[in-house]
Amino acid sequence: MTKWADEVSPENALPEYPRPMMEREHWKNLNGLWDFKITGKGNSGEDYDDQILVPYPVESALSGIKETVGAENRVWYKRLFEIDNPHEDGRVLLHFGASDWETDVRINDKYVGKHRGGYDPFTFDITDQVSGSGEQEIEITVWDPTDLGSQPVGKQTHDPHSIWYTAVTGIWQTVWIEYVPESYIKDLKITPDVDNSRVKVEVEGKNLSDDYQIHIKAKEEDKLVGESTGFHKQDFYISLDDPQLWTPDNPFLYDLEVELLGENGNTVDEVSSYFGMRKINIAKADDGHMRLFLNNEPLFHIGPLDQGWWPDGLYTAPTDDALKYDIEATKKLGYNMLRKHVKTEPQRFYYWADKLGVLVWQDMPNGDMRPGEIGKPSKETAKQFKKEYKDMIDTFYNHPSIVMWVPFNEGWGQFQTREIVEWTQEYDPTRLVNNASGWTDRGVGDVIDMHAYPGPDMPETEDNRAAVLGEYGGEALVVKDHLWVQDFSRAPDHYETSQSETQLHETYSQMMQELYDLKDNGLSAAVYTQTTDVESEVNGLMTYDREVIKFNVEELMRLHKKLIEE
Repeated sequence: MTKWADEVSPENALPEYPRPMMEREHWKNLNGLWDFKITGKGNSGEDYDDQILVPYPVESALSGIKETVGAENRVWYKRLFEIDNPHEDGRVLLHFGASDWETDVRINDKYVGKHRGGYDPFTFDITDQVSGSGEQEIEITVWDPTDLGSQPVGKQTHDPHSIWYTAVTGIWQTVWIEYVPESYIKDLKITPDVDNSRVKVEVEGKNLSDDYQIHIKAKEEDKLVGESTGFHKQDFYISLDDPQLWTPDNPFLYDLEVELLGENGNTVDEVSSYFGMRKINIAKADDGHMRLFLNNEPLFHIGPLDQGWWPDGLYTAPTDDALKYDIEATKKLGYNMLRKHVKTEPQRFYYWADKLGVLVWQDMPNGDMRPGEIGKPSKETAKQFKKEYKDMIDTFYNHPSIVMWVPFNEGWGQFQTREIVEWTQEYDPTRLVNNASGWTDRGVGDVIDMHAYPGPDMPETEDNRAAVLGEYGGEALVVKDHLWVQDFSRAPDHYETSQSETQLHETYSQMMQELYDLKDNGLSAAVYTQTTDVESEVNGLMTYDREVIKFNVEELMRLHKKLIEE
């Protein structure tokens, strides 16, 4: 268990508002104890005989269940909740942060709908299923074949070992009710334009006539710095005088207030949000090498491979402070980026990355094909991957911290690389695209990426792409009394093991000296494996329970500062 586990209770299970990019006043958190059961895949089984703490996945200790589910079974959730909608004739929206993988929902024994996808948020309008105000019943069932299916799965497996981890099933992010008026703001798309000192805001509404308008205010703390008003179907541009730019050293965020105005000019709906003025691109630097540029200045990216797993919550951090801690530790060690590895996180993770200032390379969770299985996937696999990949980009588009999309890792399920990269560049031209991190480069995208263990090393420089080291290091150090497993017979065999903390520091320092030379030769970024130990892997900067940082914090800060700044 981590130190945050003691803070978790049925009354305090991730109580924070889950979507800081579009916050409303009227909402209800449905996290907490739900009735629970596991049945065979094809039946509903007997009565509910257990309880689970939502939103922790079934296999986790914090869920209170801690049982393997498997592809042959499904899980069921049920609870009562109250409806107290403050809007006359308003709508009731049921939101899921994420549920892995196929989720069916019923309200008051009326079928609501199905969602397929383990990493993306989804919403059902349940207004027609709830019976006025007062007590309602919700029932959910989830089936997840994990790595026996054809859907994106990341590092989950039914057989945990080496670099493959315990499967997670069912709800693993916050479930919540939101009350909205009949006509409401459905979504925001925020695009900073650093070169023109302005921000573009697109507003998607629901049940709006042509006469509805949008009023947007940009604020610096409480000071109004820009605003725009117009009919809701247009794009809105807010100019900023001498804007503060978002960087890891100065992660400045502007507040954004968005109002929906009715036909009479009255406020019908309003949401609060924020944005950062940030530009990311590649260009030729003064030294003649293609580099990563942030806000039109070259910047070396150095950071850890971040798996995002927890010994007590598995896919789900026990608390918001825990989620925040990994980013704080990354910054404390002097890194300016992290690569979120074949997993997505709750939106609050990226909120903290935005607020604390760390660049994020965001992987797409890989599909069903494992290493060495590059080829042509089934139509179903390809369709599901593309759907979930698009959903991931849509979900996290507004976060300034995310600067790169990584659709494929080491050829795991890799297919149609050129087509997917070109689609990504057209769909989101504001970010870089890494066509494949390690092994199976297809000559497209913004960077050429290699992996080298222990390394470091670098790919050949090119005239139109930046050279990056997507993974290296993996230096292992066993810290007794902080281990997930005691038997390392099935541990990874491709990482080097340091016998002492002194040896670990010496090895890391030597790697950093080599990185200085590689940077001079054109290397633009390096990703060290990894943030924490995970299950049978002991190559983390920290132990799996986050109790021990294995390195001297001040020394790493000094080494990384030299690499970034000189």
